[in-house]
Amino acid sequence: MNNSALFNNNTFYKAFERDLRRARQSVVIESPFITRRRMEHLLPLLTKLRREGVRIVVNTRSPEEHNEEYAIQAENAVASMQDIGIKVLYTVKHHRKLAIIDEEILWEGSLNILSQGDSCEVMRRTVSNSLAWQMICFTKLDLAIQGSR
Repeated sequence: MNNSALFNNNTFYKAFERDLRRARQSVVIESPFITRRRMEHLLPLLTKLRREGVRIVVNTRSPEEHNEEYAIQAENAVASMQDIGIKVLYTVKHHRKLAIIDEEILWEGSLNILSQGDSCEVMRRTVSNSLAWQMICFTKLDLAIQGSR
């Protein structure tokens, strides 16, 4: 049975948001860039998840690593996420693009989840507890997930 599927920049968000709406325990998102436009779209859903008790961890670049316009957008987005209880981590020179939902659904590829606009990208969705945990441990996010419980 195939537990993996590919998505592009046109098909990703519909499938990703469906997975987010079904989240019951945890969401981890790694996205080096964050833009106001994308956060205006995703923040209401993330807020709903937090109200339902879903733990959310976002790993990104420090706003200081961006040019002035993007730094301001990232700072505002981080503040909004922290206001609703999302744990935000900074990794220097961060460039990974992935998401892990309920420690079972793994999204990975080239699309910046929290900033994507107009670019040609690919994302793979894999349903596998073992592969999700492999990525969690590989990226050392296991401590962040446990710390947000």
